[in-house]
Amino acid sequence: MQQMDKVLYPELSYKVCGLCFKIHNDLGQFRSEKSYADALEEVLKLAGISYRREQSLGASFAGENDRRNIPDFIIEDKIVVDLKAKRIVSKEDYYQMKRYLVASDKKLGLIVNFRQKYLSPKRILN
Repeated sequence: MQQMDKVLYPELSYKVCGLCFKIHNDLGQFRSEKSYADALEEVLKLAGISYRREQSLGASFAGENDRRNIPDFIIEDKIVVDLKAKRIVSKEDYYQMKRYLVASDKKLGLIVNFRQKYLSPKRILN
């Protein structure tokens, strides 16, 4: 089996990563998370890629605050994207993405940390 056969949503995920690389090249590594999110929203619109931004996934168990699970983007109802602008992506960031994936019943998440000198999106599978 070829490597491409194992990758979930290869065309879409590579396109989204490519847009993130463009944003990183254009804006650099020292902007706010909101700046990167605004830029991603703009390039998604220009590319004609459908998305939802910062929409609550609802409570995943009784008593949970329904505003707890709010990913930055869900792209084409397939990929959950969480943007970061911090020195290191923590274990808690991975757990947060897993929560998003379970709550949204999606298979692929991307954590993109723009603070890094060299952008390296992390693929998280559900």
